[in-house]
Amino acid sequence: MPSYRERLSPSWWMVVAVGLVVPATLLIFLPLSPLVGALTGLGMWAGALTVLWAFSPVIQVEGGTLRVGNARIDLAFVGDTWAFRGEDARHERGPGAHGLAWMSLRPWIDPVVKISVTDSEDPTPYWLVSTRRPEELMASLAKN
Repeated sequence: MPSYRERLSPSWWMVVAVGLVVPATLLIFLPLSPLVGALTGLGMWAGALTVLWAFSPVIQVEGGTLRVGNARIDLAFVGDTWAFRGEDARHERGPGAHGLAWMSLRPWIDPVVKISVTDSEDPTPYWLVSTRRPEELMASLAKN
């Protein structure tokens, strides 16, 4: 059983924002048929949400390994961790980011955790990961 698991699924406002495809599609198809426009828009909305959810990465700490999406790192190579929110998180995602850092970021999730990599043969200085529960992720990394 994983000591930490989180899917970085879209937030409620992302669902609403993607829903704007419905009126846009309706406007395009209105000259042909309002029903076709509405059904096409709803189908596109459902399809877009399905794709967003299906490709949302999963963060998991289990069996001595941290997995974020398809990337994995042995916990023996995980060093210090830091949590950032708000303006500090924006700085870490943008102007404060290292060019070689590995990042798994989602625009709909504000907090990030910076996880240093201690493997001397790995050129990646740290991982930067979006998470809704940064304190829980850090605690799980610390105890494993």
